[in-house]
Amino acid sequence: MDDYDPLREYLSHQTQTELVLTFEQIEEILGFALPRASQRASWWEKERNPENARPQRDAIRDGGYEATRLADGAGVRFRRISAGRHRSWR
Repeated sequence: MDDYDPLREYLSHQTQTELVLTFEQIEEILGFALPRASQRASWWEKERNPENARPQRDAIRDGGYEATRLADGAGVRFRRISAGRHRSWR
């Protein structure tokens, strides 16, 4: 089981096109504290090269969303991926 599976499961059960979660809410879903790197926008954003995939990005994509850190640093915006763009690279 991957550490980020709880986030994938949570997102896969959401019906909204877009949702925002605070870092605290994400940590509650995961059951552990996020690393300091999660404060950087690049930690969340989709990776163009599948060879550079990160477990959190895989979980988000596999949950049907893409993520962007909010500009104010207060949390993360998740936007549903259209059916044609959603695919797992694992």
